[in-house]
Amino acid sequence: MSSKFQLFLGVNGVMRRAISAQWVNLGMHLVSMVFGLFGLILVLPNTAFIESLSEAGLQVFSWGMQNGGASYMIFGAIAAFLYGKQTIGLKRTLAFCIPAIGISVTSELLGTSTGFPFGAYSYLSGLGYKIAGLVPFTIPLSWFYMGFSAFLVAATVMRFGTGFIPRISAIALGALMLTSWDFVLDPAMSQTPYPFWEWHQAGEFYGMPYQNFVGWMGTGAVFMTVASLIWGKANQPILNRQQILFPTIMYAGNFMFALLLSFNAGFYVPAMLGIVVGALPLAVLYFTTPKGELETSESATASVNIPVVAVDTSKVETIATR
Repeated sequence: MSSKFQLFLGVNGVMRRAISAQWVNLGMHLVSMVFGLFGLILVLPNTAFIESLSEAGLQVFSWGMQNGGASYMIFGAIAAFLYGKQTIGLKRTLAFCIPAIGISVTSELLGTSTGFPFGAYSYLSGLGYKIAGLVPFTIPLSWFYMGFSAFLVAATVMRFGTGFIPRISAIALGALMLTSWDFVLDPAMSQTPYPFWEWHQAGEFYGMPYQNFVGWMGTGAVFMTVASLIWGKANQPILNRQQILFPTIMYAGNFMFALLLSFNAGFYVPAMLGIVVGALPLAVLYFTTPKGELETSESATASVNIPVVAVDTSKVETIATR
């Protein structure tokens, strides 16, 4: 067996393990949300069911209520990071991850202590350890994986060019899709019998102040802009339809979680608004993005700068790897 073919087999094995890891974590993320929905919609309102649980069942239920919210966000962040590392490379993933977490946690700490930029609110229990006693450490993780997913899908518009207007359009669209998730999520997580945060001011829109949406749009736009500037004009992650399948599922799964919670609580207007400015653009972008060729040619990997390893075999000429 030639050394080049052995290299091909080794690289192929590493790729498969990396791809499996990102999908396994995405699966755990989605499964955790399903369990969360089950608990919030069916179990918590049913006191008779809770009282009928055995001691072991009560312990499992208690653990799930205390750690379930944090767990699904941790799985989501790991899944998004592994996907980014595999698809656009470690450096570009870090160039998005670090600003997203840093800027969002700064906004959240300001918001919970001063009311700027979202309005006056505070987090309750259920989402993990709180940074400075104010913001659960999982919240910046959710900004990262949802912002990353929204922007990578929105960035497909830059296939027409990476000049100023296409880049600004991608940032604005990505920030809007991120904010639309909050249209659907916020009422269900703050205005129901089992809230995870609470507002300390009268909200004009189903308990939420309009300022909140400006804060969301601005925070998302800032860290997306920072990442885009770090990447540079010639190094934007413009992906094909196969490559954006992962962030599309990530965004859609979280959106559906919020949508079902809102519908269950009777918040139909925010839910429909979220569909129009979030789910609909997601579907349009996904289905209008060109399909990519099989990653057996250099041209299929050029847009994401994936190195190509030559293999001495008649059937396989190149393989994309990291």
